[in-house]
Amino acid sequence: MPSFLKKKPEAAPVSAMPPWHPNLRNFARLPDTKVVRTAFFINGAFAFLALGLLLWFSFQEYKLHNLQRQIADWEQQINRDKKDSDQFVAVYGKFQAEQARINEVSAFVKSKPAVSQLLMHLGETLPRDIALDAYEQQAQGVTLRGSVRGTPDQASGYASAYLDQLRTDNVLAQYFDDFSFSGQGVSRNPATRRLSLQLFLHFKSTAKAQKK
Repeated sequence: MPSFLKKKPEAAPVSAMPPWHPNLRNFARLPDTKVVRTAFFINGAFAFLALGLLLWFSFQEYKLHNLQRQIADWEQQINRDKKDSDQFVAVYGKFQAEQARINEVSAFVKSKPAVSQLLMHLGETLPRDIALDAYEQQAQGVTLRGSVRGTPDQASGYASAYLDQLRTDNVLAQYFDDFSFSGQGVSRNPATRRLSLQLFLHFKSTAKAQKK
């Protein structure tokens, strides 16, 4: 009867001896057994990158070419229209000069009162002892000539009072900035044997009238 206490035979020790023949294979010269080589992917990536750069540069060159063509067309159009443009500029310059003259004349006319309105106002505010005989309007102002009743002393007083009245007149202040006697002021008229009165009303300057 076999004994269960019998030791199992130990496995034969692995021999540390090298194979019976040397491995003479040159792994560097052996063919590559890979289906697709790694170098193929690397070369493909560089090829796609080069193709992308080529397309990008080609597109930039195309845009630059179109831009240069548009610039050339614009320059040709500018040169074609330059003659007409210069004529229009010259005509517009003449128009501006004429417009400036018209504005100057218009401002000058607006700064001067209407003769009819001024005469009506002077007639409404005229004192009873003074009569206006002449109205003369010049570029710088208006000359009023009239007659004054009374004795020389009274006439001088009436004339001075009338001058003060004109200076405080709000309507006349819109057009005149100075009121004074002109010529001989108050003198006796040999023909009528009355005292003659001569006043000068100075127009405001055009610049002042425009500001107002």
